[in-house]
Amino acid sequence: MTQAEKNIALITGASTGIGAVYADRLARRGFDLILVARDRPRLDALAERLRGEAGVDVEVIAADLTAEGDLQRIEERLAAGDVTMLVNNAGMSLNGGILDNDTPQLSRIIALNVTAPTRLASAAGKAFVAAGRGAIVNMSVLALAPEMFDGVYSGTKAFILNLSQSMATQLRDKGVRVQAVLPGATRTEIWARSGKDVDAFPAGFVMEAGDMVDAALLGFDRGETVTIPPLSDEQQWLTLQEARLAMGPNLSKSDVAPRYRDALLTA
Repeated sequence: MTQAEKNIALITGASTGIGAVYADRLARRGFDLILVARDRPRLDALAERLRGEAGVDVEVIAADLTAEGDLQRIEERLAAGDVTMLVNNAGMSLNGGILDNDTPQLSRIIALNVTAPTRLASAAGKAFVAAGRGAIVNMSVLALAPEMFDGVYSGTKAFILNLSQSMATQLRDKGVRVQAVLPGATRTEIWARSGKDVDAFPAGFVMEAGDMVDAALLGFDRGETVTIPPLSDEQQWLTLQEARLAMGPNLSKSDVAPRYRDALLTA
């Protein structure tokens, strides 16, 4: 996307943390903004600051993306056709793990971390393909680390990584960019909301939100489909990708693999 064209970014979870930093950075790149979150006062304060500091137009939509009516409103806003970037940032973590939470909590995290970003990516993707340009940025924290923390949270983010890579392949020839951002632990309010003390982590473990977003935007500028801001050795990611893709031709066969068939025949 060139700055000669009008750009509008819709950012979910925009009132604090990563979403608020994306709003700041994109405003300074000349994007007009649509800020989406539940906390209207915080959204209004951020919008007022960015209008004054960056001189951009800012639209505020207070919405709970786990509520069907609110989610439909954001889908409809994306379908209007003027948005050029979706930052799918809204998310939550659990207080405890899968055995510590009941159906309402499990349903809510899936609604916010999986259903909402999937539906918004679909709505945005359709509008972007029709326009011939657009970008979708998805947050996929801990997608590669299922053994760390809670598997429900990392599982929702692994879904987002899968979705992002699939959409990137399907849409790259249609003028639409898709980027998955895989931060590590980042200093935001999500920790306190899920009953965790972010300051209890070892020194050097938690990244500041501003640093994370700046790295993610540089990755976007470089055309990366997957950006991992804390990862120093990019070859580790490339090796993982190569190994995964090498398995592709062997993941669906009419015959059972010899390592199972031979064992069954001798059983």
